[in-house]
Amino acid sequence: MRFTVVAVGKLKERFWADACAEYLKRLQPYARTSVKEVADVDPGRAGGVAPAREREGAAILAALPASAHVVLLAIEGVERSSTGLSQRLDALALGGTGDIAFVIGGSDGVSDAVRARANETLSFGKITLPHNLARVVLLEQLYRAQKISRGEPYHK
Repeated sequence: MRFTVVAVGKLKERFWADACAEYLKRLQPYARTSVKEVADVDPGRAGGVAPAREREGAAILAALPASAHVVLLAIEGVERSSTGLSQRLDALALGGTGDIAFVIGGSDGVSDAVRARANETLSFGKITLPHNLARVVLLEQLYRAQKISRGEPYHK
């Protein structure tokens, strides 16, 4: 299994980077996992929100592995419990999908092209999370899902 997380923006604060690094380290024995950061685009310099979203979208699409099953994180997406996420990842793997990419868009959302490329959407609930925190939560949930799938202690 291979996970790719494509995220708009860089982790500027060390505590976000440290948290992500910790979960990436924990994930490695279970799944090759990488994070690809694409630059966020300032709408003021891009001619507005829509052009900025399109430029970010083009970068997201370029960063996605060609054969990946793409999961877009979106507030209107499907909500899953930790066990439900584990079961979904297992079902994808059993169906022959070994490459799964997760997309965390920018603060103004993602382009229509990114939405069209997504095979499914995932939501962490109706709350709004800072994108940095969403990245940490995603990595932690991927790690938790792997532990659940293998019946290993961690999930409570």
